[in-house]
Amino acid sequence: MPQALAGVILPWVIQGMGFLGIPIAAIAASATLVATGLAYLAFAGLALLVSSAFAPPTPEAPKPEDGKYNLKQSVPPLVYVLGRNKKAGDYVFLEERGGTAYHVTVWAAHHIKGYLRHWLHDEITTIDSSGYVITPTHFDQKVRFEVRVGNDASAAFTSLVETFPEIWTSAHRGDGLAAVMMAVKSVPSEDLQTVFPNFMPQHSAVGEGHDRLIDPRTGTPGYSENIAIFRYWHLTHPVGGKLTRADMYDPDWAHAADVGDQIVKIRGDEDEPRYHGGLWFRANNDPVQVGRLMDQAADMVVYERADGLVGVHAGEYVEPDVRLTANDIISLGYDPNKRRATTVLAVRGRYTDPAKIYNTADAAIYGVPYPTDDERTKTVENQAVQRHNHISRLQKLAFIRANAPRLKITAHYESARQVPYRRFVRVHYPPRLTEAVVEIIGRPTLSLRNLTYEFEGIVVPPNMYAFDAATEEGQPGANVVPIEREDVPVPENFDVTIEQDDVGGGGVFYGLATWDPVADDTFTYELEWQPTAGGPVQSVTSTPGATELRSAYLADDIEVRFRLRRWSIGTKSAWTAYVIRTP
Repeated sequence: MPQALAGVILPWVIQGMGFLGIPIAAIAASATLVATGLAYLAFAGLALLVSSAFAPPTPEAPKPEDGKYNLKQSVPPLVYVLGRNKKAGDYVFLEERGGTAYHVTVWAAHHIKGYLRHWLHDEITTIDSSGYVITPTHFDQKVRFEVRVGNDASAAFTSLVETFPEIWTSAHRGDGLAAVMMAVKSVPSEDLQTVFPNFMPQHSAVGEGHDRLIDPRTGTPGYSENIAIFRYWHLTHPVGGKLTRADMYDPDWAHAADVGDQIVKIRGDEDEPRYHGGLWFRANNDPVQVGRLMDQAADMVVYERADGLVGVHAGEYVEPDVRLTANDIISLGYDPNKRRATTVLAVRGRYTDPAKIYNTADAAIYGVPYPTDDERTKTVENQAVQRHNHISRLQKLAFIRANAPRLKITAHYESARQVPYRRFVRVHYPPRLTEAVVEIIGRPTLSLRNLTYEFEGIVVPPNMYAFDAATEEGQPGANVVPIEREDVPVPENFDVTIEQDDVGGGGVFYGLATWDPVADDTFTYELEWQPTAGGPVQSVTSTPGATELRSAYLADDIEVRFRLRRWSIGTKSAWTAYVIRTP
């Protein structure tokens, strides 16, 4: 490959040197060097291409469903949780001793406000003061929790220090790690499907995350669900922008936080904050991708001010204080944007719905109802959004921007020198544009040669942020109602009659159990009996679908108590009440 490349390019290089009047001897001496250099460049280019092709991609921010299962990995990346989320954790310990399995998972790699509810698989739990799970009742106090919220000087899990003193001591504190210890007791094999229908419990928790976020309005740390405060923290953290607070223009960020806390009306004339939400991500996720999620969720634009500080345009309309007229504009390109390839008729939305157990949900479609013959749609998907009205407002903004006319303007420097620091400007360029509001997209370009600014924008209505929830929000999809777990039903109308078999020279007695069959009965049945005065317990199991069951032979004149239960794929029902009979 390099030789072929050199064979093609080298004659052109030699011919060019001849045209420049370079002596033939010098040309011959340099030919080898040129060929070697070309070969090296070809190898270097090939190596760069191969290394780029096989470089591991930077992970995107996790979807809500990515936190459904606990992660088992040698050294998992640190997790950061902002706002309220439901997620599992990362294993740091899993051992068994004395019939009890001990699981330790890290929920967040920082201090959190606390845990709200614990889940085992898809079942929400209730915990007593000792940490034992008391509901759902089938867990029968076989599962116990200890939690840590990530204090700077935390405390080791007492159970692990007592049970595994050789590998877990009081020095294993897990400072700064919000962690959960789950102890699961073993049960007899016949009770396994009843107590643990999904086998080993899988823990996840709804919790309130980072509670040391700096509020730019007060400068004090605390818990927040305000997305502007998330972004302020992210830009000043090593996993984000790696800036310092001195690099931030706090008045802008304080105003953005105020906008995020504004109250808006939703369906049913209820209230909610404008830009609140929650998300979690890992330290190895692309910080640009994580930042874009936050910016989109609060419709923010982060920019660099003239003084070098980092400011932000909040998600609101601001009356323009920059007005460009025909005298200020050198050239203006106008695209009415009426092409089918670039416009949309409807915008879909996908967000994280707490009512759907913090899973991704579809919002009502904004625009022309779907399906239609013309399926020009786009999707706004943001896992940091946790309210239907919130995603609906973002859908409307996306609809307006997708169908807005496009502009490309070159203006004189003096007139446009404030354009890089504005989000909205006014353009008066009749007859096409009369006092039009233009939202700047992209970054304006300064030409020092011509002393001009060039920028692109879209023509938007001044009321683009107005939103009437009663007519524009639509109805979200119905929540899936989880089916309550049902136990195997107890047999009904259980009864026992004493029957007699003739065997040579006499008769022997046995108990014949009967019960009411159920439709499509494929259960098996277990009949148990024991003398009421005490003695061995005996039992017998039926074939699937049986309608009666007989005991072994019984002794004469001995009072016996009988009871019955159903079995279904390793899961049993409760026993019936005893029936007393005497042969």
